[in-house]
Amino acid sequence: MARQNISSGAPWEPVVGYSRAVRVGAVVHVAGTTATGPDGTILGIGDAYLQAVQALKNIERALTQAGASLSDVVRTRMFVTNIDDWERVGRAHGEVFRDIRPASTLLAVSRLVAPEMLVEIEAEAVVETSG
Repeated sequence: MARQNISSGAPWEPVVGYSRAVRVGAVVHVAGTTATGPDGTILGIGDAYLQAVQALKNIERALTQAGASLSDVVRTRMFVTNIDDWERVGRAHGEVFRDIRPASTLLAVSRLVAPEMLVEIEAEAVVETSG
């Protein structure tokens, strides 16, 4: 099966050795995604809801590049640095996935790679193929 690596253009992707997303066949895996803007700055500083919204937009962009859409998402994982933010992050997730209803996990971690990052989200999608 052919493999398609999708890059966000972030300078740390080749350093760390990862892709924003990888598609193999009908399956798309989107790496942990944060609230970075096109220029690499962190958006929504201090606001977990806004960061989740931006992370989900970044995930949607990666899915689109892989030939998938949010409606193809079957699994998400949300990482928060403060478990008290679960409702704000959950609200952003629900605004996108309320009708799609992927399997999902939300858990707290001690920190992310930058102290301003409050949320990181991963997604997996299966693209329906005609056949």
